[in-house]
Amino acid sequence: MMNKKNSKLALMLVASAVSVALSGCGSDGDDGKPGIPGLPGGEPAETIAQLNLDVTKVTYEDGMPIVEVFATNEEDLVVVGLKDISIKNSAQLIPAGATGAGNSANWQKLGSTSTFVDNKNGSYEFTFDSFDTDTFNADLTQRFNVVSKASTLLDGVTPVPVSEIVADFDGEGYEAKYTKNIVSHEVCTACHAEGETIYHQATTAETCITCHTQEWADGRGKPEVAFAHLVHNVHNSNKAWGRSDNPAETAHAIVQDNCQTCHVESEELTEWGNWTRIPTMETCTSCHTNIDFKAGQGHSQQLDNSNCIACHNASWTEEIHTGDFVEKKAFIDMYGMNSTLTVNEDKSATLSVTITDATGNALNASDFVSQIQRLETITNVGPNFPVMGYNASPGTGLAKVAVDLVSGGELQDMVSVVAGNLEYTIPSLPFGVDSPAGIQDTDTAFSFIGLEMCNDGVATVDCGDDVMTTSMKADMTFGTFSGEAPSMRHTDSVEFSTCQNCHGETFEIHKGHHAGFVMTEQLGRENADGEVVIGVDGCVTCHTPDGTYASGQNQGALEMKLHSVHGAEGIISDCTQCHNDFNLDAFKLKGALATDNPNYSGSLYSTPITATCASCHGFDEIKAHAEGQGGVVNGSYEEATDSAPLEFCMGCHKPTIFDHTAVKM
Repeated sequence: MMNKKNSKLALMLVASAVSVALSGCGSDGDDGKPGIPGLPGGEPAETIAQLNLDVTKVTYEDGMPIVEVFATNEEDLVVVGLKDISIKNSAQLIPAGATGAGNSANWQKLGSTSTFVDNKNGSYEFTFDSFDTDTFNADLTQRFNVVSKASTLLDGVTPVPVSEIVADFDGEGYEAKYTKNIVSHEVCTACHAEGETIYHQATTAETCITCHTQEWADGRGKPEVAFAHLVHNVHNSNKAWGRSDNPAETAHAIVQDNCQTCHVESEELTEWGNWTRIPTMETCTSCHTNIDFKAGQGHSQQLDNSNCIACHNASWTEEIHTGDFVEKKAFIDMYGMNSTLTVNEDKSATLSVTITDATGNALNASDFVSQIQRLETITNVGPNFPVMGYNASPGTGLAKVAVDLVSGGELQDMVSVVAGNLEYTIPSLPFGVDSPAGIQDTDTAFSFIGLEMCNDGVATVDCGDDVMTTSMKADMTFGTFSGEAPSMRHTDSVEFSTCQNCHGETFEIHKGHHAGFVMTEQLGRENADGEVVIGVDGCVTCHTPDGTYASGQNQGALEMKLHSVHGAEGIISDCTQCHNDFNLDAFKLKGALATDNPNYSGSLYSTPITATCASCHGFDEIKAHAEGQGGVVNGSYEEATDSAPLEFCMGCHKPTIFDHTAVKM
């Protein structure tokens, strides 16, 4: 973050001058809000939902910095009375090559301070008790990392949220001419919740970077905790990290060794491409753990970074680290599917799948059968509340219809190629059965379709042993018994784009167990505002109200599964990380959800709102409260079904994605 010297100070001085000028206007003018005597500004903020910090002035006396920080709330009202605010680190940027040929630019700590004067007008003046004036170099970029911990004001009552910033200046307090900004905070918060500690203290990558310097790490005898090494180490599972030898399996599964998950081109990041230009031993060994440069193991021997760039130039470094992902995305984009589901008078349904090229033109499936590892179809009835379970549902006695049209490069039984399309007829579907979503919902059948193709990374090849496969764009189609427009599940609670923030745009969902589903615009449909939304509604073909393969054992219903999985892995702590809205009316169309299957003795069921809430908050924790409001926790299917319309949760609760604890007053 770069700041110009005296920016807020100048505004305050202008405000003071205007105030003096207007004092001669007589009593006809508006007196405005009373200021604090002798200081500019109006009434201070009484509440602080968001704390905004800005370094407004940096001066030096005898080589020691004096730093002024300005604090406001979300309404731009000044914040007075902060008590747990500090400059966690002051650092200067040692240029690339300055500590040795080939070495990257690195921050060097100079000092920190918690000593400040509250000027009672939103500004706080920091002085340093200890600062390395001998090391300070006015020719280098200087950084101040300001941290205000989650706490209260001096009154001990008014809560203050956490806030962290870094501000970079030149050695005289003016705008920095250069800084090392490779990855943005926004990239990190695509997975890490805003305002939550990332590991032990910091909530922003900039704070981590300013603390975990190479010099600091080397001085502790732990070069592996320097940020450049550590940040890669904790996002791949090639070796353990931290005091407890933590594995990084979850992060590795998300990032998938794709450098471009974090290294995103940006006009605001002058050094976003630094990672390809300046390769170092310290960074490379965080992923390439089988290499010992100094011993000459796994790589030609080298004692320092001076010769790295001789082989690893920027374009080649980028190509070998991103080439596979670029190729994969290009291959996925080469093909698509266009499917139809035609319901017949005898309640059978004919599913037709067309393979298309990148522009949507139909291709002859006969030409591709030998190159398809798996073309998987899953069909259910009732998009808003599927009535066919993964296993047989106690409501209908029926399970979803799962049929592979192609497997291992071979057309399957009862599947034919008609006019270039793959076709299969589902013998019977339970159209029109009773459902909490109504018979208009069970008038609709829907099929979710996955395609896995054999390839060499660039083009399709015949399938065989040890041949690479890639999951392709998934498709979804609807059909109705009545011939009327289909019922469709809402997509306004979660858009798949939020999943891509962490998982990336080539995420092959469930590949291995399934053909793998790559969620793209092929699944998108317009919402009421004409915007194309890619939903996760296709997932309910398997993630049914009755659970998945273990019935209620793993909370497999879509309403719970994502909560329980992401919560258990410590990934999600804020609703806004995934939800773009809550569609609370959707609960009116839901019935009992399978929530347990103790020792596989038979599924237990809960009412839908209760089950959804408990998937985050815990069933034991909410049991008494939920049952007091008409909910059922791990009861029989019949009990939960009968009680579903009686849950009174929304009589008091009115959750939003920003405050899911909100209640009606």
